[in-house]
Amino acid sequence: MTGLSLFSCPLGRYRFEWRVRTPLRLPEYSGSALRGSFGGALRQLGCMAREPVCTGCMMIHSCPYATIFETPPPKEATDQTMAAVVPHPYVIEPPPWGRQFFAPGETLVFHLILAGRALEQLPLVVLAWQRALAKGVGPGMGTADLQCITWEGASGATTVFTAEEGILHPHAAREPVPPWPGGDRLTLELLTPTRIQKEGKPLGPGRLHPRDFLVTLMRRVSQMARIHCDHPWPMDPVTLARSAQGITSHGNLSWRDWTRRSSRQGRNMALGGVVGHWTLVGDLRPFWELLYLGEWLHVGKNATFGLGGYRLRRGENG
Repeated sequence: MTGLSLFSCPLGRYRFEWRVRTPLRLPEYSGSALRGSFGGALRQLGCMAREPVCTGCMMIHSCPYATIFETPPPKEATDQTMAAVVPHPYVIEPPPWGRQFFAPGETLVFHLILAGRALEQLPLVVLAWQRALAKGVGPGMGTADLQCITWEGASGATTVFTAEEGILHPHAAREPVPPWPGGDRLTLELLTPTRIQKEGKPLGPGRLHPRDFLVTLMRRVSQMARIHCDHPWPMDPVTLARSAQGITSHGNLSWRDWTRRSSRQGRNMALGGVVGHWTLVGDLRPFWELLYLGEWLHVGKNATFGLGGYRLRRGENG
C-alpha cells in the first residue's frame, strides 16, 4: 500500500456530547470560537513555564500545551519560514453550519481529531474542554457539562468516557486504510470552506485544479507525519505532484464566504472557501491513502478549526 499508513500514525476522531447548562449561542460557524475557548483552557492547564508567549521558552519542545496548540518547528529545522506552516495535531469539527442556539438541557455535539503523540495527552485535552465549557463559550458565554465521549472509526464506535464514571477507558486509535476501491474516479463532498492558496491567493471554484488540492494535502499529511508521528513521508513529492498534473475534475462547486474576528490582529479576516461536490478523474490509486487521511486531517488553511473538511463518497466511485 502506498503512502502513510494509519498503523504508523495513529489518528482518533472523538465525538463530544454535552448537556447545555446555561443558554448557549454559537456563531454561524463555531469552529474558531470553540478553538479559542479550548486553547485558553489548555494553556492554563498545560503551560509549564507560565511565559507570556511560547517563542523563546526553553520548555517549548516538551510542553504539552505548545506541542498541541502552538507546535514549534522541529529542533533540526533551519528554514525560519517553516514555523508558519507547521501543522497542529488536532482538528475541531464543530456543529453544522448555521447560527446555533442551545437551550438549557439540550445536547451540543462536536468532534475532535487528534494525531500522533497528541493522543498521549487525551486526558489533558478532555480536562481542557471541560474547563472551557464550564467557563463559557460563544456570545453570552454559555456553559455546558460533558456527558460522554465516543471514539469513532471506520470499523465502528466505542464509548471511552461517561460523566457517571468520570474516567477515560483505554482504546486503540489505529486502524488500517481501507483497500483501494478501484475505478478511475473519486467524488469528494467538500463540507466546509476549503481554502487552497496559490501564490498567496485563494483558488475559487473555477481555478481549483486537482494538482493544487493534492499537493496541498500531501504537504499537510507529510508534515503531520514527520512532526507528530516521527514517520518520514515515504513517497517522493515530486513524483506525486507530476502524477497529480494528469488528474482532471468536474463537479458542482461554489464559494462560501465567511469572516471571523481576530482578537490577536484586531481585525476581521476573510476565510471563505470552496464547497460542493467534486469528482476527480484519472489514475487515483497513488493518492488513495492520502485522500483517506485527508478525511481525518482536513486540507488547506485553518484546518484546525474545521475548514477544509470533506468526505469521500465511495458509492459514486467507478
